[in-house]
Amino acid sequence: MRKFQMSETDRQSTGDVRRPEPPLPKDSGLTLEEYLAMQQAIGHSTRFRILRTLVANDELSAADLKAAVDVESHNFHYHLDELVDVGLVDKRQRRTADSQGFYTYYRPTAMGRGILEHGVEELMRREREFNDVYS
Repeated sequence: MRKFQMSETDRQSTGDVRRPEPPLPKDSGLTLEEYLAMQQAIGHSTRFRILRTLVANDELSAADLKAAVDVESHNFHYHLDELVDVGLVDKRQRRTADSQGFYTYYRPTAMGRGILEHGVEELMRREREFNDVYS
């Protein structure tokens, strides 16, 4: 069997390469870098689990969220802060103390819900549908 090798003259010239449309409208509320930072944040399994747990519960205290996700304390707060920093999770503190003290509560933002539902989880849904069809 003869191997086919492509010579330099067989390749498409750069003048024929189609360029994609800009990814965002000119008046976008966020930059491309901000969207990519969100995507990168959810790409870590611990942050994915934290966000997914928040979406399932709407809002949780830090203590309840940490217990549900089962992550070491120092790792948990690092990953939770990353999600807050990129805008996928909101943080609020109770203004008055109760018998157990002050609590910080976390909830997913609309962007957090959207990136989870229309990003990673959509890909997983499609895989399940594909497996159901061809199983």
